[in-house]
Amino acid sequence: MGKNSFGWFVRDDLPDPYSEPELFDGVLLRRILAFVIDVIVVTITIVIASVILGVLGVLTLGIAWLGYIILVPAVWVGYYTLTLGSPVRATLGMQMMDIVLTPTRRAPLEGWLAILHPIVGWASITFFTPFILLAGLFTARRQLVHDLVVGTLMVRRSPMVRVWQSESANYEEPWVDLRS
Repeated sequence: MGKNSFGWFVRDDLPDPYSEPELFDGVLLRRILAFVIDVIVVTITIVIASVILGVLGVLTLGIAWLGYIILVPAVWVGYYTLTLGSPVRATLGMQMMDIVLTPTRRAPLEGWLAILHPIVGWASITFFTPFILLAGLFTARRQLVHDLVVGTLMVRRSPMVRVWQSESANYEEPWVDLRS
């Protein structure tokens, strides 16, 4: 097991992009398309929540309108946290684009890590757009800046399912559990 520059342990059983290139084929383009789909889903959710807050604001004499202050960040973080922290480990856009997020460290993708990934992702997008995509061009596993910071990896789901299914049933700790 090696260590990366952040001092956290990195799994030694991560897929190798040279021996398993199908896992990384088109991941950057798929991530961009998944992001566009997720923006559409979140925008629709924000519009619906805005209408609900507007009605509640009238009913509560304006008190509910204070919810507008946190509406957009709450919907974004909530959406990514609920979807990435689920057993599927993918947003709706990621599922449509056949990609899945998995941790690179010996920790499950849940709880604080599922919350931290979108927050660090949005911070890096805010400060480094479009340069965060450039990092993916220079990393062997096509990881973006926030993937490297948080310790996650995006791979194609369908080839990973085939790899996982080809492993023996006694394999105790697959690097990503896609049975769900």
